[in-house]
Amino acid sequence: LARLCTMDPTKMGVGRSIAVLTSGGDAQGMNAAVRATVRVGLYTGASVYFVHEGYQGLVDGGDNIKLATWESVSMMLQLGGTVIGSARCKDFQTREGRMKAAGNLVKLGITNLCVIGGDGSLTGANQFRTDWSELLVDLVKAGKISKDEASKSSHLNIVGMVGSIDNDFCGTDMTIGTDSALHRIIEVVDAITTTAQSHQRTFILEVMGRHCGYLALVTALSCGADWVFIPEMPPDEGWEEHLCRRLADQRGRGCRLNVIIVAEGAMTRAGKPITSDQLKQLVTDRLGFDTRTTVLGHVQRGGTPSAFDRILGSRMGVEAVMALLEATPETPACVVSLSGNQAVRLPLMECVQVTKDVTAAMAEGRFEDAIKLRGKSFENNWNTYKLLAHINPPDVKSNINVAVMNIGAPCAGMNSAVRSAVRIGMIQGHTMLAVHDGFDGLAHGNIEPLSWTNVSGWTGKGGSMLGTKRTLPGKMLEEISLNINKFNINAMVIIGGFEAFVGGLELVQAREKYEELCIPMVVIPATVSNNVPGSDFSIGADTALNTIVATCDRIKQSAAGTKRRVFIIETMGGYCGYLATMAGMASGADAAYIYEEKFNIKDLELNVEHLVQKMKTTVKRGLILRNENSNAHYTTDFIFNLYSEEGKGVFDCRKNVLGHMQQGGTPTPFDRNFGTKMGAKSVLWLTEKLKTCTRHGRIYANTPDSACLLGMRKRALYFQPLAELKEETDFEHRIPKTQWWLKIRPIMKILAKYNIELDTSEHANMEHVIKKMGHL
Repeated sequence: LARLCTMDPTKMGVGRSIAVLTSGGDAQGMNAAVRATVRVGLYTGASVYFVHEGYQGLVDGGDNIKLATWESVSMMLQLGGTVIGSARCKDFQTREGRMKAAGNLVKLGITNLCVIGGDGSLTGANQFRTDWSELLVDLVKAGKISKDEASKSSHLNIVGMVGSIDNDFCGTDMTIGTDSALHRIIEVVDAITTTAQSHQRTFILEVMGRHCGYLALVTALSCGADWVFIPEMPPDEGWEEHLCRRLADQRGRGCRLNVIIVAEGAMTRAGKPITSDQLKQLVTDRLGFDTRTTVLGHVQRGGTPSAFDRILGSRMGVEAVMALLEATPETPACVVSLSGNQAVRLPLMECVQVTKDVTAAMAEGRFEDAIKLRGKSFENNWNTYKLLAHINPPDVKSNINVAVMNIGAPCAGMNSAVRSAVRIGMIQGHTMLAVHDGFDGLAHGNIEPLSWTNVSGWTGKGGSMLGTKRTLPGKMLEEISLNINKFNINAMVIIGGFEAFVGGLELVQAREKYEELCIPMVVIPATVSNNVPGSDFSIGADTALNTIVATCDRIKQSAAGTKRRVFIIETMGGYCGYLATMAGMASGADAAYIYEEKFNIKDLELNVEHLVQKMKTTVKRGLILRNENSNAHYTTDFIFNLYSEEGKGVFDCRKNVLGHMQQGGTPTPFDRNFGTKMGAKSVLWLTEKLKTCTRHGRIYANTPDSACLLGMRKRALYFQPLAELKEETDFEHRIPKTQWWLKIRPIMKILAKYNIELDTSEHANMEHVIKKMGHL
């Protein structure tokens, strides 16, 4: 691939024109993608056009295709749906319709098309590209365009972004809008849970997703549902008895609430639909339970996009523009998508093919294949659900005691990890012990066994139900060892932030002196700061990010009303700039000051001047984020005073320190799901480790790989020895030495109209879906 590294990115698009359209069902985050496409397009020197009303606008032409400006995409980021409109279009499916559309584009000299939509819309785009040269021949024949115009527009480049709440497009981990739809669903589930618990009810919730069970599956994981019905894996014969037995069993254990999640495309093995009303009838007739159904409908498409969808849309927009400008007539039409946290490009038709293969597999009853074809993340979710949902704790005990504790500051999602660790442990026959108040509690014997129902309903609870402290174990090793002995603790799950990592290391280092510490342990990163080495994400960071972004949205609204106002907002994160950077990207900030990217008085001057210039445009407001420890001398007050003085007569300033609200709130779907997977995986790993560490009936674990941190790296979860991660850590500032998100900081600056260098050398190469799904 001839890389365009040598080329100045701000000149890449000179003389080129890009059109952007949204098509098919709307999804939250489409606006973020449109905004990024427009702004990055302009940054490269290209002309960018909006196409209003999807393909219908492309066919009708005229006022539907308008030049976009920098300001025209302002204040779009926080809006749900699509501002430029979307329509289902019959005309475009005909050759005449496509011919009209081609004529409209040629007249404006547009040969690059960015389509944001579902698989139908993207297949249509590919068809358009395939027909392009023939359409031009016909247009010339009909005298609609000149030969000269046709030769200037001889080739059409197409890049797709998948905007669909269903997450039904193969090859992409997450489609734009899926995370926001989950936010809406979980808000409803949380609200229903409180009323259902008051009355001991059974709730049946029907969610969208067409022929894809993703929303239903993740919802079931995120709320600890008793049962989920998804199209990819219909229930076994006799499921009616099994379901009723399970509901009665849960009720018998003292659960006041049963939740059943149904995907709208759910069916039996025989291909008959399973509806919420049918289920209500079944539960009422057989068990006599008080049962209610809720069909969620279009609520799921609405509301403001989540922080994840805004960042996803923005990153995809940048990648889409680069893919268009680097495309040649030989490169296949591609979709840009996210795999783990990496931007990838995939051949559009390969993705469409695999998506069709799923439908075929379901139709032919090859359900195992259907789940595999959906991709790794879907399969992992399904396996975690199966582990947690349909198994009763065995009568045979394993005689193993596993302690679970929370360390450091509380964050949303900790309880979710504790719940799944406890239940998976019990399913394996272990006794699960709660250690209250961190290492303090371990030293003072604040330890008690947990039962199955102790942790029910914990996935949706914020903070730390076990209680947490920042104290490190180093000074209490004697007491800790005595208690490990006294309570016969055989393994430990340590859930927490940087202190959990450091505390784990201290325990490992003390193994030489205290034999009691020679037991397997696993650290699960959970902190709003996302500053734990060995993991790209930590539990709790997504919830904190959404809290910050929601506040920034409100502040922006206030500033937009008053005009000429700049807000300076201080975020948490210790020395880690993750929250400030990501929140800056998701709320459209003008700058985000962080410790990792050193800044001096010249940079501050540049930022002030940038805002002075901005006030001359129609966008008369500014938003500046500052990480709490970004600079010891340039404090939030200093920056506030500097901006106030320098902006005198042009804008006035206000400041907000967000504080501890960032640690609270109910966990987002991502944190619930992430916590659930991490908790489950850690206990399964401990069980295996205990087998290899047992000698003559005694547990003795002193190798580095018997004390690991479970982290998410790029595309998968890995166990990494704590001792090895020492090398990767800056202990003084409590951050990892290398952090993946620093690479996407330039995007934030470009979207805020800074003409900075964008490193295009790292751009995603075209990958193949089939290769990626090599585990088939």
